[in-house]
Amino acid sequence: MTPKEPYLIRAFHQWILDNDCTPYLVVDTFQPNVSVPTQFIQPDGQITLNIAPEATGNLSLGDSAIEFSARFGGQPHHLFIPCYAVLAIFAKETGDGTGFTIMPADERAEALNEDSGSQGPKLQAVQDIAQEKPKEKEKKKASHLSVVK
Repeated sequence: MTPKEPYLIRAFHQWILDNDCTPYLVVDTFQPNVSVPTQFIQPDGQITLNIAPEATGNLSLGDSAIEFSARFGGQPHHLFIPCYAVLAIFAKETGDGTGFTIMPADERAEALNEDSGSQGPKLQAVQDIAQEKPKEKEKKKASHLSVVK
């Protein structure tokens, strides 16, 4: 299956804009192929970006990456963010949004290889409910409530 993150990013972006809020992305810049202005990266490797239409030029929320132009300190920059590097998308005004789990590059490559060679769904056996031992019926206790008319 294709990754769900690009779809969720687009959906949350639209939802945030529809509610007259400002969409922000949190990006893990330690991930490969991330291209953002390095002087604005936080010590933990994250950068938070305003992706509202007023703050970006030529915004593209693609299936594999987010690209746009923006000004930082008055200087124009072209940003490239692979979807796998997005940690969260949220509304600045309310904090509503969603977060994503970052998958290490080797696991991501393995998952992509598994998906491309998929031979059907991977199923797991579960215990049949009918074979479970029935639990002893609990004795019903009388209610401590009484009817008042």
